[in-house]
Amino acid sequence: MEAYHNCLRCMNRRVRILTVDGQRHEGVIVNVDRNNVYLKRDGGAERVQTSAFFGNPYGANDILTLSLFTLLAIALI
Repeated sequence: MEAYHNCLRCMNRRVRILTVDGQRHEGVIVNVDRNNVYLKRDGGAERVQTSAFFGNPYGANDILTLSLFTLLAIALI
């Protein structure tokens, strides 16, 4: 629940996210639900599937879907 609330506070702001497997992602949080955070990355980056979520509700390849359960840290940049 803490990751969910932290992501909500950072909505529409540029962040850097670190996941438990050591990956770093930068972009703007465009949405959060109870399971995932949706991060819009610059430059039309390839979408990476890191959760059990299938399909992209935004229909764009520059939205990264991250499971809230994989988040280790989030920072405003």
